Amino acid sequence: MRRTWLIFSQAVTVAVAALFVVATLKPQWLRGDALMPVTVSVIEAPAASPDAAVAGFRGAAQVAMPAVVSVIAQKASPRNPHLDDPILRRFFGQGDAPPQPGLGSGVIVSPDGYLLTNHHVIAGAAEIDVRLADGREVAATLIGTDPETDIAVLKVDLGALPVVALGDIASLRVGDPVLAIGNPFNVGLTVTAGIVSALGRNRLGLSTFENFIQTDAAINPGNSGGALVDARGALVGINTAIYSRSGGSLGIGFAVPVDLAREVLDALVAHGRVIRGWIGVEPQALTPDLASTLGLADSQGVLITAVLQDGPAAAAGVRPGDVVLRVDGRAVDSPAALLRAVAALQPARRAELALRRDGRDRMVTLTVGERPTPGAGAPAR
Repeated sequence: MRRTWLIFSQAVTVAVAALFVVATLKPQWLRGDALMPVTVSVIEAPAASPDAAVAGFRGAAQVAMPAVVSVIAQKASPRNPHLDDPILRRFFGQGDAPPQPGLGSGVIVSPDGYLLTNHHVIAGAAEIDVRLADGREVAATLIGTDPETDIAVLKVDLGALPVVALGDIASLRVGDPVLAIGNPFNVGLTVTAGIVSALGRNRLGLSTFENFIQTDAAINPGNSGGALVDARGALVGINTAIYSRSGGSLGIGFAVPVDLAREVLDALVAHGRVIRGWIGVEPQALTPDLASTLGLADSQGVLITAVLQDGPAAAAGVRPGDVVLRVDGRAVDSPAALLRAVAALQPARRAELALRRDGRDRMVTLTVGERPTPGAGAPAR
């Protein structure tokens, strides 16, 4: 008995010592904030019945509207340069203009108080307030923001929060009815109806990772960050931008799909940033005319026009003029597809690129880097 107790006490001592070492040298292993997935508590909408007839939008609006909020972002006004001149200061006043409120919308997606909005709604804000549909108003905490998808995550500490259920983007089809809910022009919570006009819209120049839902539901200034919901009231997108020559809706609006917004939500809550893969190349679309000019047999793949010195691709021997066919087994046929495939890779892991060089196919193995933050000056992919 004494020997058993001695062995047990020694094992406990070793375990405590190991825990102390880990807590000192690698505390993130205990917190789980390295690259461990963190899933925010949300409500998933049940699968829709294919035979369900849409009798009207009243039920969908009643379900989703309570979870849509107004976002008031207090942004400092640009400083008047004349204030630095003691003579001109007499004509232009003694101080800066008061902060200007930026208005947008947001959607509560978690009982824990997390809500989604657009990055451009809260960018540069010193204070952010959220006004709920039931009249409550509270200061919000900025959890994180991702300019490359134009998604930001806020958190509010309030009880009895209404939450919108997340819809199934895979079942969304062109022609499906949708509602856009938000606070356009600060007139108050507003619902507009339309259909899904298109899916997978990209090359719009709105953000880096573009895969927009296009809708003709009226989206106006102030709707940014609001909800695009299906006929059941389930969230399918975050309203982000409009095409307009007048500033008002012309029937062409764009929303970030809910699956992409959910990925950004989980990443920002877990790490405070979105961690993406990066290999350090500049791609170009390989058109049939360009392929013919370069003497290539076909236009499959993506042409590499530049390789960052000392980047992952350069270290693996990738050269300008190479054509990337696959990234870790995933076929790529456009710069956007290459960007998404690389971004999905986990930094520090090994990945294979299938290349075509001088008419011959070859495989290159590289160590994936972490995508630099926007504005760092590195090539985008």
